Amino acid sequence: MIRLILVAIVLFGFLILGIPLLLIEWVIGKFNQKWKDYSSLRLVQGAFKLIMFMTGVKLTVIGEENVPKDKAVLYVGNHRSYFDVVMTYARCPRLTGYVAKIEMLRYPLLRDWMKNLYCLFLDRDDIKAGLKTILKGIEYIKNGISICIFPEGTRNHHDELLPFKEGSMKMAEKTGCPIILMSMNNTSAILEDHFPFIRSTHVVLEYSKPIYPKELSKEERKFLGAYCEKQLTEMVTRNQKLL
Repeated sequence: MIRLILVAIVLFGFLILGIPLLLIEWVIGKFNQKWKDYSSLRLVQGAFKLIMFMTGVKLTVIGEENVPKDKAVLYVGNHRSYFDVVMTYARCPRLTGYVAKIEMLRYPLLRDWMKNLYCLFLDRDDIKAGLKTILKGIEYIKNGISICIFPEGTRNHHDELLPFKEGSMKMAEKTGCPIILMSMNNTSAILEDHFPFIRSTHVVLEYSKPIYPKELSKEERKFLGAYCEKQLTEMVTRNQKLL
């Protein structure tokens, strides 16, 4: 329980103390947008790194050298825990927006930081709105901003991956950007498996080598979501042996 309290203090402390920082970031953006973008990124990453330190998680990272530092990518990950975002965002080498459910717009301050970080808000019940979100993601990637998606569509509480949403891969298909698969093992053991307690546990995070849709076969490109789901399932299954 102590870890949960400490994490909550850091999170809410950052949001409250960050109110003047949001104002400062807004002013900075009027003069230098790039400076604002990267200062927002590093501030949030610093808070997330502190949160991960407080969880006591032992993290094994594999293949981080596979992530391109000079171009935008589409990160594709499995999703088991709230800490998936905290853990992976803390390691992003460049501007990255995460696709989140539209309900996140209900939370003031949090949504402001998310907007600063180019996060996208997806309404899963509105097809037209979903298409606009994909088009916005394509625009971001073309402008050098990476995007991270969890194509299962929600946090999955089972061992097997849920079927990937094929539409979520359009951002890579239309831009030609590399896809980086992120397999995460045991993240639900941090909190969700025994809520409200945060436990120190061993987590494995692996980054795949870049996948370029244009280099795949016609059949693989046609069902890119299924292809990525198969590759990610193999990574998750393999890394389960490391726990």
